[in-house]
Amino acid sequence: MVHTRTMSPFFVRSNALPFAASAFLLCAAPGLMAATLCVNPAGTGGCKSTISAAVAAASAGDTIRVASGTYKEDVVISKPLSLVAWDHRKPVIDAAGLSNGIFVNGMSAAPAAGVSNVLISGFEIENANFEGILVANASDVTLLGNRVHDNDRALNISAGECAGIPAFETNEGEDCGEGIHLIGVDHASVIRNDVGYNSGGILTSDETGPSHNNLISENNVHDNPYDCGITFASHPPATSVIPTATLPFGISNNTISENISNHNGYQEPGAGAGVGIFAPFPGTTNSGNVVIHNLLTNNGQPGVTMHNHAWAPKAPPVNLNDNVIVGNRISGNAADGADAATPGTTGINLYSVAPVWGTIVAENVIDDEAVDVAFKAPAGQMIVHLNNFSKGIGVDNLGAGSIDATENWWKCPNGPGAHGCATVAGPNVQFTPWLTSPYEADGDRGDDDHHGHD
Repeated sequence: MVHTRTMSPFFVRSNALPFAASAFLLCAAPGLMAATLCVNPAGTGGCKSTISAAVAAASAGDTIRVASGTYKEDVVISKPLSLVAWDHRKPVIDAAGLSNGIFVNGMSAAPAAGVSNVLISGFEIENANFEGILVANASDVTLLGNRVHDNDRALNISAGECAGIPAFETNEGEDCGEGIHLIGVDHASVIRNDVGYNSGGILTSDETGPSHNNLISENNVHDNPYDCGITFASHPPATSVIPTATLPFGISNNTISENISNHNGYQEPGAGAGVGIFAPFPGTTNSGNVVIHNLLTNNGQPGVTMHNHAWAPKAPPVNLNDNVIVGNRISGNAADGADAATPGTTGINLYSVAPVWGTIVAENVIDDEAVDVAFKAPAGQMIVHLNNFSKGIGVDNLGAGSIDATENWWKCPNGPGAHGCATVAGPNVQFTPWLTSPYEADGDRGDDDHHGHD
């Protein structure tokens, strides 16, 4: 491949986890007098026998160290603390028959962040009816090095519902909230977790407050059959918590970086993308997010999928603007379906019935797709530069907006439509000049040697 950087940092840096966890511990405790509590299954040596008992006994800023073993509980955290594996051996939270494995609950102060400075590191979390880890109305939460699998057990996929899911989760009938779910969260870090075999992978939404400035990085998100690997979705507001709320609070300025998102959303046609960014109806906001240096492969929708499905001139505006998709490796994903249909397997698809502006698609390497980049909107513009396309349709404009697709590599030096090159489909696509050799992220390209023309 033309990119010289390593695309699998999750595996390369995983050995550094104990040191990273120690660093987070130093930063997470706000007071100098913080205590350390311990948990083991037998409750010996002055330790608690359950994690929940230790959480109840802890003061703000304390650290709870949990020994290996299996803990059958739903742990609720509503104070600043660090919950970490003892000796870096993963304790198992088996939440069979319970709502969640861990719930960081700041709901009492909605819509403001009700809890902050929480670290959860080194756990295996399984079998919850809904999310393995749910974080609601919180700030500065770190989820580091956990394995979250086989949750969403309450999902009845044939009925499209999750019986008993809380009313504040307003749009989770068909997935129960995924393995990890952030609701109304800011400045959280979800780092180096393994998230697989849930309904969906990692979800950020906005039912109870805005979600912004979060980092989703170096996670391995795989084999979640009914939804996306990583999702940003603007949802209806939770009036059960905030009766005065009329519009979603919005999702903005988050970063999805250096993740592997593979084989998600595969169970049903069009079930889920590698990364999904959704502002589905009037009043929703999903803007200013960055998807950078991820490996997105073999998912049930396009590698990066962006959707809006409803808009009217007198309705509240839709904001799906200014998202950036840069430096990703994308291959082997499926076509988009229903109203957002693409004419074949697709790397990146932006579909909207509202105008969309400011989307940047740059420095991506896209292989094994029939359509590399697709755009359909009634107005607006997508900016597509410095990408390496495969041999199918490099850029397909399916709507009335425009695409600036200059400075791309079309699989051969002679430009779009030449023998062996990728092609352009649809109106309003500017593609001159093009690159005459593959784009290299660290290369030194001379303008005269790398530009093509009609």
